[in-house]
Amino acid sequence: MGSIGIPKVVRRGRKIYMGIRFETPFRGASRAIAAQARRMERWSAEHGVRRAGLPFLRYHVIDMEGTMVLSYCIPVRKRMPADGDVKPGELPAGRFAALVYSGGGIAGNRALIEWVRAQGFAFDRRNSAEGDRFRARYETVLTDPASEPRRSRWEIEVAIKLADRRRASDR
Repeated sequence: MGSIGIPKVVRRGRKIYMGIRFETPFRGASRAIAAQARRMERWSAEHGVRRAGLPFLRYHVIDMEGTMVLSYCIPVRKRMPADGDVKPGELPAGRFAALVYSGGGIAGNRALIEWVRAQGFAFDRRNSAEGDRFRARYETVLTDPASEPRRSRWEIEVAIKLADRRRASDR
């Protein structure tokens, strides 16, 4: 059984990372994510990368009926040069809505989105033909999978950048 934490607004500094960007259908995305995570972890080990935090999954474009554009990312202290599919990136600084959940990701994300709208905030996002484009939306697994192999029990934080000001169209 999952749980959903209390949503909050947090101010975050910019986060520099190295990541692999990929596309995957929403259905079956977990397999594609796991494959890219293994690739990124292998690359990180081979290059002796010093991490500046926990790995995270960045959501660039979401279309739950079609394709999503994601990046599996490892935070680093300073920008590194691109290496094949592994490229540098950055999450911008700013205000983020965030909450921690376990169990179902859809329920956790939905709870955060509903809370943000109820507060009158707007996300830093735009509609596109491909789906919802986010300036910065990401999830970080807070639980060590080595100590808890059951994914349903992992604590995961979802964070979505808020727009600089409220927009009536996003309420």
